[in-house]
Amino acid sequence: MSTSLLYHGFGIVGYQYVHTRYENGAIIFRITEDHLAHKCSICKSRHIIRRGKKLRRFRSIPIGTTPVFIEIEIQRVFCLTCQVVRQVKLAFAKWRRTYTRAFERYVLGLSRFMTILDVAKHLGVSWGTIKEIQKRYLLKRYSRPSLKNIDCIAIDEISIGKGHRYLTVVLNLKTGAVIFVGEGKGAEALAPFFSRLKRSKAEVKAVAIDMSPAYTAAVIDNLPKAAIVFDHFHVIKLYNEKLSEFRRALYNEAQKISEQQVLKGTRWLLMKNPENLNKEKDEHHRLAQALKLNQPLATAYYLKEDLRQFWKQKNKRSAKKHIFHWIAKAESTKIPMLTKFAKTLRAHMFGLLTYYDFSISTGPLEGTNNKIKTLQKQAYGFRDLLFFKLKILAIHESKYALIG
Repeated sequence: MSTSLLYHGFGIVGYQYVHTRYENGAIIFRITEDHLAHKCSICKSRHIIRRGKKLRRFRSIPIGTTPVFIEIEIQRVFCLTCQVVRQVKLAFAKWRRTYTRAFERYVLGLSRFMTILDVAKHLGVSWGTIKEIQKRYLLKRYSRPSLKNIDCIAIDEISIGKGHRYLTVVLNLKTGAVIFVGEGKGAEALAPFFSRLKRSKAEVKAVAIDMSPAYTAAVIDNLPKAAIVFDHFHVIKLYNEKLSEFRRALYNEAQKISEQQVLKGTRWLLMKNPENLNKEKDEHHRLAQALKLNQPLATAYYLKEDLRQFWKQKNKRSAKKHIFHWIAKAESTKIPMLTKFAKTLRAHMFGLLTYYDFSISTGPLEGTNNKIKTLQKQAYGFRDLLFFKLKILAIHESKYALIG
């Protein structure tokens, strides 16, 4: 094998080919380095005294399905400048690695299309080796995402396991890239992000969040000039939760068995948008029966549909008129669930109306959260939280991100 093939085939330059042998189903290439090229690996001084050699073997790119190893005697030298004995530095492998740089690049290429376990089985190495190669790559590229030129962001939390374990995720709505992943939820989880954001001097114009008091207070304290936009999906989700509780209370209060039978199983029908009701399953008829039977439930349901129209108005002025009219109607019903929700909307009016200044939502972040859940399922959970967070930061590169 020629020395040029070492370079073009295995990324090894500056070394001489010695011989090839076959051992236990693997190909082993023996190479050597010119002793005149030896120098101290730290200070680069050539004022050295040779102190013996140590035989090392490195995993390289396979030929087909046959493993390939590079074998070399590494020179140990005493540096007269540093007064320390060291091994000379190898150009084709990093310090304290058992594989070449080319092998590392090959692993990263396979990882775009295969799981860690699949890559490990294919190459005949341990799961941990592949994971550490990926982790170092992710640390180098994604550990500190750029926060420059950010104008609109979305903030939300995601549950990552039992015991109320959460991660807080911040998304750049312009690029769709995750720019921060914090442990826990609330203001404390966002503290490192706001600290970096201030140093970057980025001018954030708008922030999409749910109606969480903790997130609201954190944004007001750290980004006083940014507009807060309460996400309309979370508003409707909150209303659906209250509506579900209201239906359950009505079911428990129903005196007749026939009334309970009508209300039973209507929870998901109440949460669905009218256009999403299944005609084949006669969901329209079942919902109509439940609403006809109970007037308060019908009022709460139709007010939900009226509330959805708030985000479909022509301009901010008509939206403001619509929401105040909705609040007045809800309060006039004297239904506790509706009056309480009207009070909630009135308290959060500033964040609802800013939607017409910045038409943003946490919708893209909800999509990212679904990818994160898929990522977690494919990996059957992550034992290394830092590795998991790095995977999330790289999740906008979907082919690489969805590898477990």
